[in-house]
Amino acid sequence: MPVHVETSGVVLELRNLRSRIETQRGPVFPVNDVSLECHRGRTLAVVGESGSGKSMTFLSALGLLPAGGAVESGEIVFEGRILDTSTVAEQRRLRGKSVGMIFQDALAGLNPAFTIGQQIGDVIRYHDKVSRRVARAQAIETLGLVGIPEPAQRVDYYPHQLSGGMRQRVMIAMGIALRPQVLVADEPTTALDVTVQAQIMELLDRLRTELGMSLVIITHDLGVVARYAEEVAVMYSGRVVERGTVEQILQSSLHPYTRALRDSTPRPDADDAGLRAIPGQPPSIRSLPDGCSFHPRCSVARDRAVCFQEVPALRRLAPDGQLTACHHAEELLPAPVVREGVGA
Repeated sequence: MPVHVETSGVVLELRNLRSRIETQRGPVFPVNDVSLECHRGRTLAVVGESGSGKSMTFLSALGLLPAGGAVESGEIVFEGRILDTSTVAEQRRLRGKSVGMIFQDALAGLNPAFTIGQQIGDVIRYHDKVSRRVARAQAIETLGLVGIPEPAQRVDYYPHQLSGGMRQRVMIAMGIALRPQVLVADEPTTALDVTVQAQIMELLDRLRTELGMSLVIITHDLGVVARYAEEVAVMYSGRVVERGTVEQILQSSLHPYTRALRDSTPRPDADDAGLRAIPGQPPSIRSLPDGCSFHPRCSVARDRAVCFQEVPALRRLAPDGQLTACHHAEELLPAPVVREGVGA
């Protein structure tokens, strides 16, 4: 039986989520102690380099891990109910109907042997048990909602008959066909040109407002984060290393990794054209370093023993809600402003 707990404006919450995938070389843990909150009607951006665990976190929550994968511990709370992650039926009820997901490769995500109307209709009929005629009508309505011209005709198109931008709109239509409370967009603008990227992001933002849903954007593009997100979670090696509002994360981050990501992003207002690359490479989840996973690439860690001996906890340093997992985050706090004449 689901357990009711108190939440305040939180639709989907992950608490200390940890997932495991069994491989021929032993188990790996792509998601470690991850806690996130999706607030009603707001946009959460989950950022980090490839392999940081962004997509795996939500695949774990929705029961979509590859073969041999499972949630090992932690809680998934949806609208105040703690879900039983061991029950396949519970996970199926959650995804699609309550939480929709848009995958990053639209061409791979659509079946070339079926029309887009059949594929959207199948999603609707699986959860709502309606007739094919009703499902087709709902598919046409949803295609119109995502901006597909002449949806009554294009509902019978096959994926190869549509452009890349149109296919991505179809993927969005599949994600919102059941009007979910949360929509997870996993790199929704990958492989699209800049103009189409902007159109897709504007579409997602408009749908969030019109449908009153929460939006989760999984991305490495801090430009998208700055423009569309309200809250941000930064991930590295399967852990959340910083959480806060978009202003806190982009303007006053307290984790060396977040600052390194920000400094490696092109900015039109920068004084010079050079970018500061993050040294080294993210570690493999098969062989994570002891202590803080970022310490081999960190400019703050240097030779401090605590950084390669202890995993830093996600903690709050100020009453503004910003959380940071760094042993030395206090060193990155802004210096207090001293006004002339004060205390004299």
